[in-house]
Amino acid sequence: MVFVNFHKLTVADATALRNELRKVGVNYLVAKKTLTRKALEHTKTQGELPTLEGEMALAYLKEGDDITSPARGIHEFSKTHKDVISIMGGVFEGKLIGQEEMKVIALIPGMQTLRAQFVNVINSPIQGFVMALSEIAKKKAA
Repeated sequence: MVFVNFHKLTVADATALRNELRKVGVNYLVAKKTLTRKALEHTKTQGELPTLEGEMALAYLKEGDDITSPARGIHEFSKTHKDVISIMGGVFEGKLIGQEEMKVIALIPGMQTLRAQFVNVINSPIQGFVMALSEIAKKKAA
């Protein structure tokens, strides 16, 4: 879950943000800071609640297995709306974390990208070996 600060976010932009987040299984909900604090007091989250200033919303994973998608979705939207929306902190793996840590989490690639990178790492030595065998075969044929 990501704590989001939004300021002067238009209805059209909020709708666009919700639609983009929904595509990756993330919900976006405007929340009261007092109620959020009280709700977090009654959970088993560890750590200290970051400073929550201004208007606040929550972006949280509704479905799917990519737990970094709420942070990544807000971060991507904030690139085009710099003065309007920002990450204040969040809850990640049962721990309250601050703004900087959540921004680092937002930079982690999506699960499909990580899987593709992993397959590429595994495939690279095999491809190199095949290319070497191919070159040896060409030299022997000549």
